[in-house]
Formats: sequence, C-alpha cells, structure tokens
Amino acid sequence: MKPLIPFSLLVLMTLAGNTVQAQQNSNRRNRVDLSIPQVAEKDAICFALYTVSDQTLKLTAQLYPLSDDQPKTVRLEVQKDGQWVEVDRAEVIQPGWTATMRVDDWDDTQDANYRVLYGTKAKYEGKIRKNPVDEDEIVIAAFTGNSIQPAHGGDISRQDLIDNVNRIDADLLFFSGDQVYDHNRHLAAWLKFGRDFGQIIKDRPTVTLPDDHDVGQPNLWGESGKISTLSGASDGGYAKPAVYVKEVERAQTSHLPDPVDPKPIGQGIGVYFTNLNWGNVDFAILEDRKFKTGPAGRVPKQGPRPDHIRNPDYDPASVDVDGAVLLGQRQLNFLDRWSKDWRNADMKVALSQTIFCGGAHIHGSASGRLHADMDSNGWPQTGRNRALAALRKAFAFHLAGDQHLATIFHHGIDEHRDAVWSFCVPSIANLYLRWWDPLTPGANREPGAPDYTGDQEDGFANKVTNYAAANPDKKPAGNLLNTRAAGFGVVRLNTKTRMITMECWPRNVDITSSDAQQYPGWPRTISQFDNYNPPSWEPRRTLLFDVADPVVQLSDADTYEVLYTVRAVGKSFTPHAPKGKRFIVKAGRDVLDTLATPNLETEGDPIRVSLEK
Repeated sequence: MKPLIPFSLLVLMTLAGNTVQAQQNSNRRNRVDLSIPQVAEKDAICFALYTVSDQTLKLTAQLYPLSDDQPKTVRLEVQKDGQWVEVDRAEVIQPGWTATMRVDDWDDTQDANYRVLYGTKAKYEGKIRKNPVDEDEIVIAAFTGNSIQPAHGGDISRQDLIDNVNRIDADLLFFSGDQVYDHNRHLAAWLKFGRDFGQIIKDRPTVTLPDDHDVGQPNLWGESGKISTLSGASDGGYAKPAVYVKEVERAQTSHLPDPVDPKPIGQGIGVYFTNLNWGNVDFAILEDRKFKTGPAGRVPKQGPRPDHIRNPDYDPASVDVDGAVLLGQRQLNFLDRWSKDWRNADMKVALSQTIFCGGAHIHGSASGRLHADMDSNGWPQTGRNRALAALRKAFAFHLAGDQHLATIFHHGIDEHRDAVWSFCVPSIANLYLRWWDPLTPGANREPGAPDYTGDQEDGFANKVTNYAAANPDKKPAGNLLNTRAAGFGVVRLNTKTRMITMECWPRNVDITSSDAQQYPGWPRTISQFDNYNPPSWEPRRTLLFDVADPVVQLSDADTYEVLYTVRAVGKSFTPHAPKGKRFIVKAGRDVLDTLATPNLETEGDPIRVSLEK
C-alpha cells in the first residue's frame, strides 16, 4: 500500500503542476514559428504581387527556396480567347527567390486571368483586374503593423481581413509597412505574409512599402544609404548589410511601377518612389524613411534616447537643425512634377509609411508620456513643412500607417488647417501601443467632440488639427486585438464628386453588417478641395468652361510660383487664394494650354473660358 500524501502537500503539488502547465502554455503562445516549410515542387510558388499603371503590368512571383539542381525560370501566362499565352518569363533572383515579370502595352480595359508557372508542376493563378476608370468610387483597403507576436494577438487568423476585403471588393490593397516583424528572417516572415494574404493579393493590385522592421531594425533614418553604427540606428543609415536591405526591397517593391528617379543611394541600395495611376487616381508612392537624417549627434539630447524628447520645456526650434532632411530633394522634385501633371487623373493621393506630425503623446504604456519622437515625420520640421507644401499643391490626400494608432489629422504649416488631411490606419495586430492624449483640450473643436480633438501643436510645434484617434485601452486586457485598437482602414474615393470617405474598422467584425461599429470618430468624409483651403483664404471670380472637368492652375503673378494645380468638377470652378495677391490662371482639358486670365480678381462677373479646340 502506497503511503498517503498529506493534503497540504497535495495542494502544493497540484498548484505547482498547474503553474508549470500554465508556463508551458504561455511559452507555446509566445513562441513564433517562422520555419520555412518544405514544399513539393508543385507548391514552389508561394504568392505573387502585381500592379498595372499606364498600360504596364509588373508582377513579382515569390517562390520558396529552391535547390541548386532545380530550374530557375518562371513564366507568366494570360488567358486570351480561351487559350493560355506566355507573355513573359524571368529568372529567379537569389537571395530572396523572386522573379519579376513585365508586360508593356497591357490592355487594361478588361479583366485577364493569369497564371505563374514554374517547372512542370507548379502553378499559381489569379486575376489581373481591368482599370476601374468607369467606376465612380475607388475603394482602398489599407493595413499596417503586421505583428506576428502571439502576446499581441499576432497569431490570430487574418481570415476576417480577407473576408472583409472580398465583401467590399477593394480595388487596391495598401500595406504601408512592417509586413515583417522579424529582424533577421525576412524571407521566412515574408512567405508567411504571403500565405496569410495571398487570397486577396492575387486578384487585385497591391502596394507594399517596407518600413523599419521589414529591413531588420527598430527605427529607420535611412540617410541616403549610410551604414548605421549605433544601437537603434539613431545615427542614421542601415543596420543590416546592404544585401539584406536589397533583398527586402526586391521582394516588396519590384512589382511597383518603375521608380521615377532610379539612381541608387549609398551601398548600392535602390529606390522605389514613383507614381501609380489606377482608376483615374494618381497615387504618389513615397519613401519617407530612406533619405531621412538620423538625429544622434545632430540635435541636443533631451532624453535617455537621442530620438526621444522628455523635456516639455525645450525649444522646438533647437532640433530643427540646418541640413536635416526628410523626403530629400529628389522626392520633392518628383512631387513638384507630379502635382502639375493631371493626365488621366481626377484625384491625387500620397501613400507613404507614416504621417507628417508627431501623432502620439504616450508610448508603450499608459505612463509613458513622451513630449516628442524624432522617429515620427514631425521632425525635422523644415522637411515636414516642405513635404506638406508639395502635397497640398495637388490637393493630395495622405494615407499612411506605422504609428500603431489610427488617427485623422488636418495638417497646418503657417496656420491651422492650411495643408492636407492624413489618415493613419491601425495596426493589424498592435505590438507597441500609443495614445493621442494632449494635456489641454484642442481649440476650435466640433460640437460634442472629445477634448483630444481640435487645433493643437505637436511636440515639435507643428500645427495639427485632430478629428479622430482610436486610442487603445489604458490597461489592455482580454481581447488581444480590440482592447489594443487593432484593425484596418478603408478609403473610398469618389472620382465624380471628389469626396473622400475614411473608415476605421476593428478586427473580427463583418463590416457589411448593420450592427458593425467603427472606431469612434469614423467614418469621416471630406472633399478633395479640403486638402488646400486655408481659413484665411478668400474666393475669387468663378471660372466657367465649355468642357467638363478641366485642369486649372493658379500661379503668383509676381513670382510665377505655382500655388496649386487641380482638376475642377463640372464646368465651373471658384478658385480660393490668399488675400492681397494677384494670380495668373491657366487651364486645359489635360494640359495647361490656355490662359484663362492674367489677373484673377476677387469680385466681378464669372470669367468664361473656352477650351474647345
């Protein structure tokens, strides 16, 4: 007979056993499996991304690793009159196992079934969509922050996102950064990203922009390709070898339209900033981290980290140092050209990693108040203002991510609300929490709006007006996604009325359901023309045209500097402009080939402009 165990000891043994089991379960939950699966040759193609712009199709196939003795050629076929026809082929590039194919003179007036073939068995199929130029509304589904950490809900299925994209039948997918949350295994995590989102990526154009975590570092100030030597990379540059960075960018951006200025930066790292024309919307694709200056050694240190300012009494002007760069002159030159070119474009939208302000006051935990963060695009202020000044000349709406916090801001340069609107979408799974929580209520708030909305200055004294912030719970508990304010964004661009609707959805809801609720402050609809209509401006004489939707440009009559260029709605346009200045107005169907008036006055009868040729 076995000796009896005292009851008190039995309780202790049971508790200990439960504790061990709980720790084992916790360890399993916190373990990320990024092993690359061994696949049969028929499954060698993991997924494919594509874009179509200006009748050029570019498609990048992502393969699983191949052995030395396997073939390295990938073929692209499209279905024509019921027959499969090869339209291009490419060699697989290693490292990274990608193959990019291109078809010029692509017929974008109709859908086309495609298949990517490898060897004799592997096949990956999808649909190249027709250009939705005949649709009144272009729908963008936008994502950021694809954390895979189970502790933050990163292991929860993405099927709800897949289902919602299919429900709204999005015309374009935009992943603004941090598709990969592993600093050493981009390929493995990228393959997982493809397995998670391939169902929707294969059938619609997709923009993916690599951000800091994608290239293997916690923050990124690319500084034109220099080598970073400090932990955290706050001295600027890249911490990973150039071969790693180039592999990441090849995987995530080689399917985008050709870069407009392809000259490589330091270490031979390429660039991808460009524009994408889809559905009569002209998207500027920006790299807001690649040229940006690192703060370490350049600005007065105001906290334990070179990029964090803890001192609320510091002088913001002290960190706006000479020579600090944000977008860089090459991208500003591109935006200047882009803002004036309205061929095949009714609206303009800028896509980038993050927004042009310090969009959060609290970082990490509810007690982590931070006065200013130089990892945001609020710094350097001069660079931030140059970027906004370039975007507002095209009335461009700005869509971005990165901040782990969904927000709507109307940005200001010289006065509140004199520049563009931005929508920062929430993270898919929220690794690092942030809150927009100013210490004083904002001015000029809308009736009934929360205190955190309204006119404010961020920690760099940049003028911002907040309209919505999807702040997480102060002590997130329970649901790892919704209490941490995870989700995604939807933007609806009406190219006929020029209205822009922003939607911000939590995870695991059916957004077409009548009882589905967005985060507080959404949806919000603005006009395209709200992106450059300062409160101090005044209306000028109305212009009446004999053709619909002409392009109109205002230039300063004394300096000839272009104030803005935009496509009007219908046959009339009432320009708004600064008081006390004279403006020249040019117009045209697509090209500015007609002088409408050499001096646009504030009062008087409408000006009739003939554009019939």
